[in-house]
Amino acid sequence: QVQLVESGGGLVQAGGSLRLSCAASGRLFNMIDMGWWRQAPGKEREWVALINRDDRSTYLDSLKGRFILTRDGAKNTVYLQMNSVQPEDTAVYYCYARLSELGIKTYWGQGTQVTVSS
Repeated sequence: QVQLVESGGGLVQAGGSLRLSCAASGRLFNMIDMGWWRQAPGKEREWVALINRDDRSTYLDSLKGRFILTRDGAKNTVYLQMNSVQPEDTAVYYCYARLSELGIKTYWGQGTQVTVSS
């Protein structure tokens, strides 16, 4: 079993920065990758970024250059640095982790609200 705890959401002005954290605990040795999705009001959930076991990050094309995903392996924590945020970045951000467990299993955090004011 894996638990994910997110933190760092809040209210930020357009053009500002925010860092989200996601701490993982539990049976993590079969981790494939961790990352983030987001869901804006009235919209479908959208994939944001992921980081794999080799610390290689991949991003939604429209977020490249603004969002940076890093990992602290010792703390089993990933960090999503959000720069030059815009009102369209307003969403609930969900951390996820994918593990190889008799197939691929995905675990989710509870979500953290990010609100960008114009």
